[in-house]
Amino acid sequence: MPQRLKFPKDQTQFFSTLTKRINAYFEERNMSKHANGWMVAKSIFIISMVISAYYAVVFGGFYENIPLMLGLWSILGFVSALAPVNIGHDAIHGGYSSKKWVNDLMSNAFNFFGASAYMWSIMHNQAHHMYTNIDGHDEDMETLPIIRFSPAQKYMKVHRFQHIYAFLFYGLASVTWVLFKDYKKFFSSYIGGIKNNHAPREYFFLFFYKSIYYTVFIAVPFIVIEQPWHIILGGWLLMHYVQGMTIALIFMLAHLVEKAQFPEPVDDKGTMENSWAIHQMMTTADFARKNWLAHFICGGLNFQIEHHLFPKICHIHYPHISHIVQETAEEFGVPFLDNPSFSTAMASHYRFMKAMGSGENPKILAAA
Repeated sequence: MPQRLKFPKDQTQFFSTLTKRINAYFEERNMSKHANGWMVAKSIFIISMVISAYYAVVFGGFYENIPLMLGLWSILGFVSALAPVNIGHDAIHGGYSSKKWVNDLMSNAFNFFGASAYMWSIMHNQAHHMYTNIDGHDEDMETLPIIRFSPAQKYMKVHRFQHIYAFLFYGLASVTWVLFKDYKKFFSSYIGGIKNNHAPREYFFLFFYKSIYYTVFIAVPFIVIEQPWHIILGGWLLMHYVQGMTIALIFMLAHLVEKAQFPEPVDDKGTMENSWAIHQMMTTADFARKNWLAHFICGGLNFQIEHHLFPKICHIHYPHISHIVQETAEEFGVPFLDNPSFSTAMASHYRFMKAMGSGENPKILAAA
């Protein structure tokens, strides 16, 4: 049984002050924290791109042009990543709408692409958001033994080269998720430090939604597309590789970069040193905050600090409240980690991975 962790109260009043200021921002403008017209239009646009890309791959009739088909599979993989990241992610957090049925409906942006929205709500909403960067509790820290994300994870000599080979494995995140990970985690006793206790209906829905995905994205293409099976399989794997790489990099650049911390309990009772909010500020980083395209693609997750502190706020609002978070952090002397661009964040992640492979106690606090 994993050790239970607990965070002390925020004695600095940082989070309570910040929360009041964020609430005031929306109240003064008589504005909802949930999706607005732009978010609805964005959702329609992304769903339209997915449908168009799928139609082009399966029913477009470009079967004799293999390079074009591989390109279409790649496009389908990319836009298939945008749907769960931009739509389903907000919905599962309860940030897309104030109405539960709308959030439940939009969370299907996960289910229909092969990833269980229910399991994501446990692995991500609970295990990751509560215990960010704590090895053995944060599900996002779990990886292959040959990849080391945390100083708490066992060091092996092969890690010396992980800054080179790790990126090759990132693209496998999607295909392993839809074929193995959901099942493995569903039938495990614990997810991070959270004990599994599924309602009977969740057993049905796990296999029901998986069957929909397997039918739409595996059975139908193999039946309809007039190509040899190994060409179709190659296209399907390429689709998942692009999807997996897109999703993986978005989350890697938010937590596995220089200056991000990996706190551990300070006593045998599982007590953490800092309050939950301060912990989030120490373990989470923003990137490319001034890049509208990054915000569009990442579903606002380049504003990861804002998201971790206020997950029930729709990501469409993050660029407008980010300055409030930064100014309040500076006022209270709290870290605010930020990489100004996607390229600087990638470089920081690369150096982080190299440092993590350099020894048992790597120095990862260099300026990002």
